[in-house]
Amino acid sequence: MAKLQLLNLSHQFGNTRAVNQLSLLVDSGEILTLLGPSGCGKTTTIRLIAGLLEPTSGQVLIDEQDISSLPPEKRNIGMVFQSYALFPHLNVFENVAFGLKARGYSATVIKNKVEKALTLVNLSEYHKRAVFKLSGGEQQRVSVARAVVIEPKLLLLDEPLSNLDASLREQTRSQLSELIHQLRITTIFVTHDQEEAFAFSDRIALLSDGILQQVGAAQELYFQPVNTFVANFIGKSNIW
Repeated sequence: MAKLQLLNLSHQFGNTRAVNQLSLLVDSGEILTLLGPSGCGKTTTIRLIAGLLEPTSGQVLIDEQDISSLPPEKRNIGMVFQSYALFPHLNVFENVAFGLKARGYSATVIKNKVEKALTLVNLSEYHKRAVFKLSGGEQQRVSVARAVVIEPKLLLLDEPLSNLDASLREQTRSQLSELIHQLRITTIFVTHDQEEAFAFSDRIALLSDGILQQVGAAQELYFQPVNTFVANFIGKSNIW
């Protein structure tokens, strides 16, 4: 587990500031959701954390170590993309093993770690299966196994359920939440769906136009919104 801290983090695309002076603390083992409408800066934020984008200003710290200038492969962060980003020419085992091979682990260690990860996501019998023969939910679980097999300090989930149909989404969300709590990995979950955020999170950070509007437990945002944007976005409400 690791503690994540963002200090005055900003990122600008041309004249557009996608993330604006974002400061946030995520405790070890916490599941925090970045919630907000499309274009509010959620995905930009986790890409800054992962090292896929460089901050215009500000810092990203893990366990009080500034990692802002480290390349992605040096950050020990697992990431699950919205599209899953699996390699279609590799089978399930090879997909999950990819990060371990890149880190130079021996074949024996890779086999043991991959088998453990596939067992965690209930895919232990699928190691030779081609990924294009898997359902959407199964592909999502392979993507999660690939992210956690490297034993990351931090797990980033970028709308991992958005490609699933409604009936499968709820089931997979429950399985994913149970797995993360079992692993006790500090997790950042990105969604625009407040129902998902409420069901999945310890705390929620609500963003609008790259600015943090409010952070707190679901009940706090619902019953004690700090402004009209939060009140209008979180549930159905009357504004007095």
